[in-house]
Parts: sequence; structure tokens; C-alpha cells
Amino acid sequence: MSEKKEKKGGWRWGVNRWIVLALIIASAIAASYYPPIQPHVQLPAEVLSHGPLFTIPGIGDIYMTNTLLATLLADVILLLIAFGVYRAVRSGAMVPKGLPGAVEALLEGLYNLTEGTAGKWARAIFPWFATITLLVLVVNWMELFPGVDSIGILHEDEHGYPIQDLGFAATIVKPEEELAEEAAHSEGSGLYGLIPYIRVASTDLNFTVALALIAVIMVQVIGFRAQGLGYLTKFWNTKTFFSVPIFGLIDFVVGLLELISEFSKILSFAFRLFGNIFAGSVLLFVMGALLGAGGLGFFQVGFLMLEFFVGLIQAIVFGMLTMTFMAQATQGHGEHHEEEVHA
Repeated sequence: MSEKKEKKGGWRWGVNRWIVLALIIASAIAASYYPPIQPHVQLPAEVLSHGPLFTIPGIGDIYMTNTLLATLLADVILLLIAFGVYRAVRSGAMVPKGLPGAVEALLEGLYNLTEGTAGKWARAIFPWFATITLLVLVVNWMELFPGVDSIGILHEDEHGYPIQDLGFAATIVKPEEELAEEAAHSEGSGLYGLIPYIRVASTDLNFTVALALIAVIMVQVIGFRAQGLGYLTKFWNTKTFFSVPIFGLIDFVVGLLELISEFSKILSFAFRLFGNIFAGSVLLFVMGALLGAGGLGFFQVGFLMLEFFVGLIQAIVFGMLTMTFMAQATQGHGEHHEEEVHA
């Protein structure tokens, strides 16, 4: 019986492997006949809605952007994954298989890491660690999905391409003759660009800064939960300022440096994630356009694998730093100097 199961599993793996290989070859052939159009690279997210979705007093109008749509899509994917894991656990299976099993193994590894670092505070820190890691992981890997940054709206753009160079993409929205007629009567540049419907959220500073603010604020919340108002001595330590002047002055200066470092964590979190993923997206744009136009789209698989590991590493780094800072916030400061005074 077990031999049959092994043969059946091996047969499925063999079929899936050939399907993946066939899809890779088909994408390379399609890219040779229909070269991809490189989107205009810019830092701000592109607006999809014609008008604001709503207005927040004191902040302004909120529009639907392609990175906001990507974030909502990532949330839906995470909810579906959570539902799949929930069903696998409810089924009574000792060891879930497939995606639920992989997610369970990942969460177990993250919890063991949190428990070894934070001790009794692991149950309070782990949800933030796991949620941030999974969210960043899904968001980063979205740049590997077909259609992301490549399917969107054609619009007149001074940084775009002439109509004759759009090729197959020109017929997605309007026939080429209609676009040519519009360009002839247009007072604009006559060049067209692409606004993708979905752009990787990590390439938008709004997303990375917001996530960094959440992480740093929750570090302070965990610190106050663990130490109460005594947590403020981390930033304003004057306990030994007069009793032990030299060490007291050092503690006071170190506290001010700690306060500055909390703000620097926001910049570090935000720009590390943004820089790596934005650079990776630009790399995929350029190599996809160059290799696709040259009929060498197959070799882009190597760059996709590179971005696969970069997205994984950045998600783990972001989550682990958050968890480590939270664990450090639960520990007291300055006890060693008080022991020296009593001694």
C-alpha cells in the first residue's frame, strides 16, 4: 500500500514538474513574439481612481492606487491561507500537507524563535512577529505573480513609447488605428505608457513607512506593558545622576541616544525594505524587456529566483528585527549601576 502511495506521489510530482517546465517555455516563446513593455519607473504609486475614495480631515483626499490595491489583495491572500490552515487543523490530520503544512511549519519555527528570545513574553510578541513576516512575505512575492506590473491602463505619457512600438499591448484597450488617430489630433507628446493595475506594495514608501511606524509603536507598547512607567528610564535615566555623577551622566547621554535610535528605527525599517524590493522590481522590468525583446525570456527565470529569495530574506529580517526590539523592550535598564551603588 505504501509503495503505491509513493508511486502515485512520484507520478504527480513528475507531471507537475513537466507542467511548470512547459509554462516556462511557453512564456519565453510568448515574450519573443510579444515583447513586454517596460513600465515607467517612478517612486509615487499610480492613481487608478478618477476621484478620491474619501477624505480624511487634516490629511486630505484618499485615492485608490495600484499599491493600495496590491495591499488589499495581499490581505485577501492571507485570509485564504489562514482559512486553509484552519480547515486543515479542524480536519484532525496529525500532519497537514501542502500549503497548510508549510505555513504550520513556518509558524512553529517563528514561535520557537520568539520563545527562545523573549521568554514569557513570547505569547504577546509572537502574533506581531508572525503577522508582519507573513504580510511582508506575501507582498514581496507578489512581484513574481504574472500580470503584476505588466497589465494595466494605457495612457498618454511623455515618458512613454510611440504607438507603433506598443505592438500587441495597443489592442488591449483600443485598436491601433484609433490610438493613431487620437495621437494625430492630440496636443500631447503622442507617447503612451502603462499604469499597472497592481504594483508591489513594498515599492511604495507609504506602505513601508506605515509598517515601520506600527512596528516601532508596538515596541513601545510592549515595553510599557512589561515595565510600566519604568520603561521611560530607558530614554530619561537620572537615577544615578547625582549619586554616581560619572555613570549617571553616561546613563543620561545613553538614554538620549536611545531616544534618537527609536526614531532611526523607523527610517531603517522603511528604507531597507523599500530599497531592496524597489531595486528588485526595476531589475525585473529591465531584464524582462531586454531578454524578452531578444527572444531570451527563458533566462529571466534566474532573476525571478533571485527575487524569490530576496523577498523571503527581507520578510524574515523585518519580522525578526521587530521581534528582537520587542524582546529587548521587556528588559529593564540601568540595574547594574544601582547594584554597584548598593555594593
